[in-house]
Amino acid sequence: MTSKLEQLKQFTTVVADTGDLEAITRLKPYDATTNPSLLLKASSIESYASHLNDSVLDVKGDLGLAADRFAVAVGGGILKVIPGRISTEVDARLSFDENALLGKAHQIIDLYDKAGISRDRVLIKLASTWEGIRAAEKLEKEGIQCNLTLLFSFAQAQACADAGVFLISPFVGRIYDWYKKSTGQEYTGAEDPGVQSVTRIYNYYKANDYKTVVMGASFRNISQIEELAGCDRLTISPELLQKLSDDQGELPQKLKPGNPGEPRQTLNEAQFRWASNEDAMATDKLAEGIRQFARDQEKLEAVLAAKVK
Repeated sequence: MTSKLEQLKQFTTVVADTGDLEAITRLKPYDATTNPSLLLKASSIESYASHLNDSVLDVKGDLGLAADRFAVAVGGGILKVIPGRISTEVDARLSFDENALLGKAHQIIDLYDKAGISRDRVLIKLASTWEGIRAAEKLEKEGIQCNLTLLFSFAQAQACADAGVFLISPFVGRIYDWYKKSTGQEYTGAEDPGVQSVTRIYNYYKANDYKTVVMGASFRNISQIEELAGCDRLTISPELLQKLSDDQGELPQKLKPGNPGEPRQTLNEAQFRWASNEDAMATDKLAEGIRQFARDQEKLEAVLAAKVK
């Protein structure tokens, strides 16, 4: 019997949710994703010290540019050991400014271009706000493909699909966290609200022939991953990837095209905002996620500021 990780790779593209190059090299995922929190962790890894120093050269006080340089340096290193793509996140503090998101996305792509890395190996990560989705729609038309993150609601998934984004990252674990705290209940298997959310989105996309890739993210345990086996992609932490690698049990495919899904519905801005307002969990977790990434972006910039001579 092969490991659960190897079985999972038979019907799901496995993505490493980390900036740890050693772990990526060991566990051999297809793609990798980073975010401000993971880059902040990477900044304390000794092997990235030279990237930190190089990132602040001639930035003239522009710590946002320095942070993007560091993200691209980390991403470029990861791309040397994976066959697929790296997802690099736009500053979360810009999540409600469409034009600023577009400018920052272009800056990141330009940095990858200068590093000799073609855009077909990069996904730009944007928060799934209305403004983020609209920015992604424009970027996709320019040939810059996007990963819409911090996605917690069905309305966000609907809007992303209609915008033609390449990939979405619905968050399983953070949905689970909210319901566990709100109700005091433990959720396991198919009863997990995070698992139910991704399953609903997956079935909706397949039933309506949307091409947008569904990549479940933010896992708390192996059970959540097992219930979503068969999802287009799953982005998983090194710790959980290692547990899957060590487990020789059977892993059946749970998600497949052909299941019933809700009929297609296109949301305008007012409908999107109302649906978001009606979903207390999604409203709370989106705002919290943006705040958390913003604080970690600020901490990363403080690390970089200390490197400026």
